[in-house]
Parts: sequence; C-alpha cells; structure tokens
Amino acid sequence: MNNFPWFDKYPDGIPHEIGEPPFQSLIELYESASKKYQDSVAFENFGGKLTFGEVDKRATDFAAFLQKDLGLRKGERIAIQMPNLLQFPIAFMGALKAGLIVVNVNPLYTAPEMEHQFKDAGISALVIVANFAHNLESIVDKIPAKHYIITEMGDLVGGFRGWMINFIVKYIKKLVPAYHLPKAISFKEVMKKGSLLSLDKPKIGLEDLAVLQYTGGTTGVSKGAQLSHRNLIAHNEMIAHWFKPLLTEKDQEIVITALPMYHIFALSVNLTLMYHSGLRNILITNPRDMTGFLKEIRKYKFSIVTGVNTLFNGMINHPLFKTLDFSHLKGGVGGGMAVQDAVAIKWQEITKSPLVEGYGLSETSPVLCCNPLNGTQRRGTIGLPMPSTEVAIFDDDGNQVAQGEAGEICARGPQVMRGYWEKDNTGVFFPNGWFRTGDIGFMDAEGFFKIVDRKKDMIKVSGFNVFPNEIENVLASHPKILEVAAIGVPDARSGEVIKAFIVKKDQSLTEEELKKFCHENLTNYKVPKHFEFRTELPKTNVGKILRRVLKEEEAANSKS
Repeated sequence: MNNFPWFDKYPDGIPHEIGEPPFQSLIELYESASKKYQDSVAFENFGGKLTFGEVDKRATDFAAFLQKDLGLRKGERIAIQMPNLLQFPIAFMGALKAGLIVVNVNPLYTAPEMEHQFKDAGISALVIVANFAHNLESIVDKIPAKHYIITEMGDLVGGFRGWMINFIVKYIKKLVPAYHLPKAISFKEVMKKGSLLSLDKPKIGLEDLAVLQYTGGTTGVSKGAQLSHRNLIAHNEMIAHWFKPLLTEKDQEIVITALPMYHIFALSVNLTLMYHSGLRNILITNPRDMTGFLKEIRKYKFSIVTGVNTLFNGMINHPLFKTLDFSHLKGGVGGGMAVQDAVAIKWQEITKSPLVEGYGLSETSPVLCCNPLNGTQRRGTIGLPMPSTEVAIFDDDGNQVAQGEAGEICARGPQVMRGYWEKDNTGVFFPNGWFRTGDIGFMDAEGFFKIVDRKKDMIKVSGFNVFPNEIENVLASHPKILEVAAIGVPDARSGEVIKAFIVKKDQSLTEEELKKFCHENLTNYKVPKHFEFRTELPKTNVGKILRRVLKEEEAANSKS
C-alpha cells in the first residue's frame, strides 16, 4: 500500500499500517484491560457500577455456566437480545470466553424477525431481556435454541435500587408483558451457579468467528456478517490509533454510550475500544427519552459522545442540552448515517468541540474511514481510510474510476468480513477481495472521501440522477425543520419525482416557504414536487431514518 493520496493527510502519529495483531483473541484484549485497570469503573448504568476487575470475574462466571451447566461448546451460536444494560458486556465477553459466536439481536425485533435470525444463525442459546420475552414465547417451538436466559433491567444494579428498577419497569410502567417460558433460567441464577463453577478455557484463534453481526434488515432480509477475532482486533488497532488525540490516561475519560451495543458501531467503538483504553462507560438504556437521557449525562464531565445524526440533532434541539458541562468534551463522533452540515455546525457552536463523521458497515467491523480527530477534519466528508485499509471507487463493471469521479465505494482491509453466514456471496466482492459497500461516493482532490448516497436510494428524475442525501442536507439547514427524509415516487411524466417528509421545528413552516427555499438552493430537477409534514419519521432503534418504510407506505397508498 503506497502512493495513495490520503497518506500525507494522516495526523501525526497515525501509522499507515497496523502490523500483526497484538492479541490472539478478543478475550486476550479484554483480559489485558481488565488487569490493567482492575479497580477503575468500567461501566455504569442506572446508578449501578462495575469495575474492570468485576467485569472480568462475572464474565468468567457466565462463561463457566454456559460451558459446564448448559454444555455449550466452542463454535456454537448464542444470541444476545437486550438494550444497553450492565448485563450486556458480561454476556458478550462471557460468551466469547466460552468460545461461542455471539449473534447480536435488536430487542425491538418482532417475533417473525427474531425467528428468521435465530433460525438463520442456528443459535443454541439466547439471552433476552424480560420486556421482550413474550415475543420469544410465540416462536419458542420454531427455533433451534434450547436454552433461554432471561434478565430484568436492574439485575446487576444491585441492592434495593436494582429491585426497585425491576419493580417499576414491571408493575408501574408495565413494560414487561406476561410470558410463560417454564424452561427459562434467570440471569441472576446463571451468575449464582456460574460463580461455583470453573471455566476450562477453550483454545481460540484469530481466524475463529467471534460475532455474526446481522445487517439491520433495512435493505430486505437480514444477513449475518461473519466477523472473526482477527477482524475485530485489527479494527480495534486501527481506531485506537485514530482516537489517540482524544484519549489520555492522566485522568479517566468518560464516554457516553447512547447507541445500543448490539449495533456494530457501539460494540466495536464504545465497548471494545473504550474498554481497551480504560474509559468509564456510561450506558444509556433509552436515549429516545431525550429529557431523561440529558438529565442523566448532566451528572458527568464526559469526554466523548458517539451517535448517529438523529441523536445529535435531538440533543442540540433540546433545551437541556445547553445546560450540560462541556468543559471536558473533546468531540462527538457520528456514524451509521450521514452527519448533516447543519447539525455539525450547531454542535460546534454550542459545545465548542467538533462533531466528526466516520463511515463503515456491519460487514467491515465497522469503520473504514473517519475524519481526523485532531481538528483537521473536512466537514461533509467521511474522512480518510483507516490504517491498513484501502478504499477505492469502482464502476458497475468492477473498473476503478479516476479521482473525483463518482462510483461505488469498495474497500479492502483486515477488518472486512469473510462473507455472509451460509449465504451465496456472489456479487458481494469484486475480484481481488474488494468488498462492495453499495454506497455511491467519490474521492476529492485532497484525498478525502465523500458519500453521495446509497446506490439503491438514487432517484431518477427525467434522466438525471438525484441523491436523497443532498436534498436532505439542504432542507436540514432550514431553521424551521427538525428532521427530513427524501424519497423518489413514481411520476408518469418524469419517471420519478422527489417527495420530502418534514418534521417541523417551528409550526409556522408552510409548503410555500419550503418550495421557495428549495428553488433558491437546488437546481430545478432536484426540487421536491411533493411535501408531507409529519410529527415523526420511521427510524431503526439506532435512530437511522428508514426511507424504505416511507417508500412502502407510498406504494401502499398509491394502490388504495
């Protein structure tokens, strides 16, 4: 790897190559941090705290139970289906210690979605939060798993506080629908039994699978990206170098984890990197309760916040946000979807710290590119490739295009998956190992990459290609708009026209005002023909706006 135009843009101290993995498994990585920071707080949630040493001990107990009591063996799959709770890192690290492959599952999945993923992965066991156990009951006879571990929100908070959390969630807020799973065992019982057992450490190597990270299902039936211990360790090495300007060991840094750890971004960055770096991780269980979320983080002098554009947008538009203590904040890092310029600018104005954009996919562990975190970022771009990572732009025939030309973003690197679990991977890679991301982008004159949009979301207006990201970015800059999504809808004359869905920040906003604004900022064929005002937009649990759902609704309405 040489003669790439981005090399001379790398911040000082960032190597072009990461070298051989320093650990033979993720378990070695976690155990190294557990020993180094043993008495420091690793995770905090609902007022409960776990030190690094406690995390390692409890993860080992959990692993011993899986191995000795349930009889699970290396290579079997275990699903973890819960939001950000103290139980998550215990179950995740414990499963890896037992040599199992973790299947991360969105807690908000419907029963059919759960059934598909559990069958596809061939899971042997499942850890699920009680709030969603009723969905499990409806499919329990249809899935391969024979072991079910059920946890409640406050199980690891401890003492009266933990009991009270479980009581309120179940009986006051009524967030735990009735279920009947007589063969299930409680998480508390698992930990009690596991503490009396010893773990026979399995031999785990770099090429062993660690995670089946299922794609979000926003593009159809979800598939499991096979991520090995090598993939995730290499990824950690890359981003450890990249995050170096933000992390110090003089005083323990605090990271706010509002993204769910079953999502690959939070799993790799917030759980793995921040644990490896000795940070205190504040787990937010329900970031959609923006008031509760901001009241919680107001207690801390935090250094880093990671999230998606909709989370940052919600934060900066909430009156409590300006009351937070930003004296230790070094920056926000956005991924999962494009960070809109208006959001990044407003964040900088309020916090006096940058909001930088990165880019990656479940299939790439996830980070492929990120803006430098030393103040030299280029707003509106996804930044530069990670060390040991090649990124290039290809046309549909697999030919690399010239710098500045748009095409499909493709990548090679040690963080890229080996393929989808038990699927035909035809078309997933171009020759010579180039993974096809499905995103359209280009490399600018400075070597920074910019995403235009998802290939599948491109709108064809009278023969012109229009990308929703551009329309959304312009509309998001309007001071009366809170959120926006743009899609293409069929049109007899133009083939397709653009429809924009708007959530107002100011209720005085009118369609005429929007049309005038768009004509002033967009060429004619890019101006939306239709506008629809909504109180909210459909989103994934991570907060990504689901254009697919809007398209499906439009298609259904056109038939009725």
